[in-house]
Amino acid sequence: MLDGWVCAFLLVLYCSVEVIDASAGDADPRYRVCITQCQETGCVAQRCFPNCKFSSDGEFIDRPWYMQQEPLYLQWKKWDCQSDCRYYCMLDREKERESHNLGPVKYHGKWPFRRIYGMQEPASVAFSALNLAMHFHGWVSFFILIYYKLPLKDGKKAYYEYAGLWHMYGLLSLNSWFWSAVFHSRDVDITEKLDYSSAVVLLGYSLILAILRTFSIRDEATRVMVAAPLIAFVTTHVMYINFYLLDYAVAVSLTYEGCKDWIWLE
Repeated sequence: MLDGWVCAFLLVLYCSVEVIDASAGDADPRYRVCITQCQETGCVAQRCFPNCKFSSDGEFIDRPWYMQQEPLYLQWKKWDCQSDCRYYCMLDREKERESHNLGPVKYHGKWPFRRIYGMQEPASVAFSALNLAMHFHGWVSFFILIYYKLPLKDGKKAYYEYAGLWHMYGLLSLNSWFWSAVFHSRDVDITEKLDYSSAVVLLGYSLILAILRTFSIRDEATRVMVAAPLIAFVTTHVMYINFYLLDYAVAVSLTYEGCKDWIWLE
């Protein structure tokens, strides 16, 4: 009976997957032309960027900000050529769209926000930091409740059988929101992959925990049988987006809500 419910749940989840168009802005031909011209000339309209460097034979040279020779705390405030080209091409394209009474669109998965104090999305950074703080508070409160306010088994183990699973969920949530704040502050290749990888791992673990808790699976062998295929899928997906392709042109949308919300123990 339990296996039937688990299979039905996974079937419903599979049917909820749909393919959507993730970013219309970076598919705009005018935006793409602007990016190409900027990388060839180092300028967008009248704005030219000193970090767009070319060799003596005219070849474009652009190192990521974290591979520059200056200290990290100085490089963090600066932008590489590609980032500046994307940012100012986006601003110019949005001005054109606004003049034609067209609404804003996403570029590379992001809405066209202006930078503030070197941060690309200050509101997202603030909300991510707030979520990080609340998750930390929730995890510490749970830890104190389990190990200091409730009785313990011999060997100082918690009576609650899912305590270890919830601790892991709390740590993964903290990790995910930390990299979310970093990524929204500074969108570069490494922070993007860390943010998305952390979110995928959290989402996969949340699904495993939801199945184990919903069906009250306490047997270790059954837990392994449920978790193993999902862990394999998550691991494969993380390797795919890190070592093969992380593309905003097509994104997979799962109708799974609350993947980063703390589920309180009642």
